[in-house]
Amino acid sequence: MGRILAIDYGTKRTGLAVTDPLQIVANPLTTVPTKDIITFLTEYIKQEDVEAFVVGMPRDLFNNDSHSTQAVKQFVALLKKKFAAYPVHLHDERFTSKMALDAMIRSGSSKSDRRKKENIDKLSATIILQSYMEAESYKK
Repeated sequence: MGRILAIDYGTKRTGLAVTDPLQIVANPLTTVPTKDIITFLTEYIKQEDVEAFVVGMPRDLFNNDSHSTQAVKQFVALLKKKFAAYPVHLHDERFTSKMALDAMIRSGSSKSDRRKKENIDKLSATIILQSYMEAESYKK
């Protein structure tokens, strides 16, 4: 069983999270400049057994496309082209940045840590991955 890798795509930075090899726990991985994301994923897949990707899909409160949906769709098309052997699952990412910030506050993160957008991005990816894993477990 391989890891599932979650992607919180952004135009500047992209947050990443992965499961453990048994797909039990979601963990923050890193934040990568978006211009380097394909190179990073290529190298990561060479080192780790990845089974699938989960990409956060931005939607508004009414489940319509948001201002960043088109950029994510373009990224997903590129991801499917570059990594055709890997399934790509889309998962709702509404409120994940807010949830990540709230989690950081509850955990006692300093204000300086909370101001670092890269920390919020990788925690958002973790929330997307955990939510995806929970949704999949209900299907079984």
